[in-house]
Amino acid sequence: MIIKKIKPPRAQESALRPPPDFVLLVTDQQHVAVPQSAPGNCHATRAMFLNVIQLAESFGVEESVVDGWIRNEGLPHVTDRGRLLFDRTQVVVWAESHGLAAKVGFLAPERIPVPGGHRLETMLHAGGIWRDLAAAGVAAAFADIVARLPGATPPVRSMLQQRLRAPDGISWAPVGRGLALPHLRTPIALGREAGIFAILFLREALVINEPAPDDQPVTRLLFFVAPSPRAHLEMLAQLSTAISRGDLGRMLEPQVTDAEIFAAIASAENAGRKAGES
Repeated sequence: MIIKKIKPPRAQESALRPPPDFVLLVTDQQHVAVPQSAPGNCHATRAMFLNVIQLAESFGVEESVVDGWIRNEGLPHVTDRGRLLFDRTQVVVWAESHGLAAKVGFLAPERIPVPGGHRLETMLHAGGIWRDLAAAGVAAAFADIVARLPGATPPVRSMLQQRLRAPDGISWAPVGRGLALPHLRTPIALGREAGIFAILFLREALVINEPAPDDQPVTRLLFFVAPSPRAHLEMLAQLSTAISRGDLGRMLEPQVTDAEIFAAIASAENAGRKAGES
């Protein structure tokens, strides 16, 4: 992956020119506008933004359909000098909650085979299942979970903890039914062996600044740190799908045992793997 300023051909210049505060991220022969001010931009930030054309191509729809999603379905977006941009992480969560799946482009999932069992299940063993946690203790719990992150050095864990504490460092991603998928707003590449996943049952509702699609208060959290930006998107899609279409959502209740939850996670992974192979 290479980040550089681009001088596109004159015929394409207006279509590819990023907003003034953005640079173009070039990968797989495509172009994505990335905020220059985002932390770690020299390492591709991984907080990628798509324009309307790229988003429409990813879903195989007309641009007018994307406009309708914005007006009527709450498709997350930002506006920069009259130009619509879409954070691909937010789009993945939105798409899964609306029963949509992108097949091509930047939103298409890239399945990374991991030898030796179930990836999510392994990551959950590292992060653990937390029960009867006070809402006020969520931030401290996240820091403790990151401190357990396998495959990462102490300085990397410390850096991630600092990002968690930063204003707007966490994207909460509520998906309804009292569930949310909190994660680092700007994922980074940690290495294949890194990554952690935890499930937190809260004693009372957590107040967050992101509305849930069904307005139910958030009382259960599926927190994760993915080994790479691409794996980050895949985990968001996999968890969102398992909650909205599978049995995982109903299994994430305080009365369900740890063993039953681990079994549900393994089942969701098997279902996702079969779907990816079909």
